[in-house]
Amino acid sequence: MASKRSAKITTSLILVSVIAFCTFVPVFASLSSSLSHHHGNRSQPKKNVNRKFEISNDMFWKDGHPFQIIGGDLHYFRVIPEYWEDRLLKAKALGLNTIQTYVPWNLHEPKPGKLDFEGIANIEAFLKLCHKLGLLVMLRPGPYICAEWDLGGFPSWLLAMDPSPKLRSSDPTFLQLVDGWWSTLLPKLVPLLYDNGGPIIMVQIENEFGSYGNDQAYLHHLVNLARDHLGHDVILYTTDSKDHLKRGTIRGDAVFSAVDFSTGDDPWPIFKLQKEFNAPGKSPPLSAEFYTGWLTHWGERIAATDADFTAASLEKILQKNGSAVLYMAHGGTNFGFYNGANTGQDEADYKADITSYDYDAPIRESGDVNNAKFNALRKVIAQYSSAHLPSVPSDNGKAGYGPIHLQKRAFLFDMFDLANPSKVIESENPLSMESVGQMSGFLLYMSKYTSKGGRSNLFIPKVHDRAQVFISCPSKESGARPTYVGTLERQLNNNLILPETKCFSNINLYILVENMGHLNYGAFIFDRKGILSSVYLDGETLHGWKMLPIPFHNLNEFPTLNPITQSTFSTFSRMSMHRKKLIHKSENTSQAPAIYSGHFSIDKSELIKDTFISFNNWGKGIAFVNEFNLGRYWPSRGPQCNLYVPAPLLKQGDNTLVIFELESPSPELVVHSVNEPDFTCGSTLKSEERIMGPTLM
Repeated sequence: MASKRSAKITTSLILVSVIAFCTFVPVFASLSSSLSHHHGNRSQPKKNVNRKFEISNDMFWKDGHPFQIIGGDLHYFRVIPEYWEDRLLKAKALGLNTIQTYVPWNLHEPKPGKLDFEGIANIEAFLKLCHKLGLLVMLRPGPYICAEWDLGGFPSWLLAMDPSPKLRSSDPTFLQLVDGWWSTLLPKLVPLLYDNGGPIIMVQIENEFGSYGNDQAYLHHLVNLARDHLGHDVILYTTDSKDHLKRGTIRGDAVFSAVDFSTGDDPWPIFKLQKEFNAPGKSPPLSAEFYTGWLTHWGERIAATDADFTAASLEKILQKNGSAVLYMAHGGTNFGFYNGANTGQDEADYKADITSYDYDAPIRESGDVNNAKFNALRKVIAQYSSAHLPSVPSDNGKAGYGPIHLQKRAFLFDMFDLANPSKVIESENPLSMESVGQMSGFLLYMSKYTSKGGRSNLFIPKVHDRAQVFISCPSKESGARPTYVGTLERQLNNNLILPETKCFSNINLYILVENMGHLNYGAFIFDRKGILSSVYLDGETLHGWKMLPIPFHNLNEFPTLNPITQSTFSTFSRMSMHRKKLIHKSENTSQAPAIYSGHFSIDKSELIKDTFISFNNWGKGIAFVNEFNLGRYWPSRGPQCNLYVPAPLLKQGDNTLVIFELESPSPELVVHSVNEPDFTCGSTLKSEERIMGPTLM
């Protein structure tokens, strides 16, 4: 969806397995060899003459028979592979005959030329599973997807290129990158097209482009590229809201124009409008995104929509033989650092998405279907389905494994020799995260300033997205840790008063910046992270910066033992031994970022169940279970209190939880494994409950 908006081992092994420190990645001077594209005739699998999906007489036709699409979005990249079949069977029990999914470029090419189609990125395995289970597929390969996914699916290394490509445009540099990506992706899809014996009945071009621009040359380039790879028989389609059809559609009969609109709108006047953007006889009524719920940002109430209202709205479409795709049928989870973000009226009005993508969908985040919305929608769909609906699978078992006691393994600042950090990048002015090779996670900026007596005013006009500020006086006792002085947030555009510090030398300034998710929608999508402006101290520009990447591994990346990590840990070990006399129990509640770890045991394999880690009384951070990046927690902001842990991530015997807490650990250093989700956290929640979706996307 494009949001329509008004993730018992030794101390050394724990630290090594969680943090993979990266070396500097230079700005890309040339395109990766994987981005080359060769036009020309391609060998196509022999057509299955008994299989044909087409449009005529304003209807969909499957193998010569009228066909009503009753589909739902289910994103393979938001569900661990071990649960794909479980979620698809539940979608089928809901009455769905078609699955719609996006393809996020950034998941499959996290670094230029480094392609990944394994594990959670194994799209071919997912599509083949859909086919095995008798589900058709509407595929949305982008290259832009939105989907409340980091940077709308674009790899963030695009933001590091010089010159910068103009995203979602006919800029030649950008088109060459897209050509390279699709020349890798689309050939994998050819055997999976419906006419070739596979499940794919339609392939989307871009995503709701009308809400963004009017570059028809760009859209036509994508159409030609898709035809070049996929042939001329597959149905290509666009999706736009009713207000943006004019700018986002491709006139003629080469591309089918689908439409979406808010749940509760009268669908048939909109379907009548849709016909104006399709060739005569080529406009079967299709709501390509029928909203079953809505997304949630940090600081909002969890989105919730009425089950009966949603079901009644769907029936208005189905009862006149219209087609609809539920967005979402199953939302899933924004594991790792892949959550997206939105803005309001300007770039500073930043709203990051929570880790859960439950979406108030009929199949809940953990796969549960014993709920009012699933039952109400299934009852409606059963009336219009051409086949008898299968029985409904049971909800997966849940377990709470009780309290997990944690130990502090290291303060962040103790893990580096801050006086002489390795692999540091130096610059007169701050550089963006992407330009130093940091695509997700955190970047530490370091500088110095002279104490003038009294307090100082720190102002950073443009920080993306959240900066914790620390100072230290190097002339004090060796080993003294930097002191936390405050936090700057992008949406607040605030300044910070630095306390008076008596120091006989320059004062060290440390700014830890967190990338909380690249924007996935709107005019400001070119969203670099880090400090993107000058830094002002008492009105004067502060120069002379060092930048130290701190890249915790992402969803489809795994920690590796390397000399940099090992040497960093050995440095920490020596410093820790030296500092032991300086550590006090009160530091357990220090606001200095730190690594904590704990263990919980599962005695028997049959006791391994889905669970949720509750972070009540903790501040903000990220969590890993058995080295899998579950995502971000932020109960102090809310509404999400718990992180979902699918059972296949767990194992019989010892399980390890590692968290990186940024602000305020619970004084007891305990989290709890519980058997249900909780979205009641946060003390300043804004009412964001919706009966129908907003009007952008």
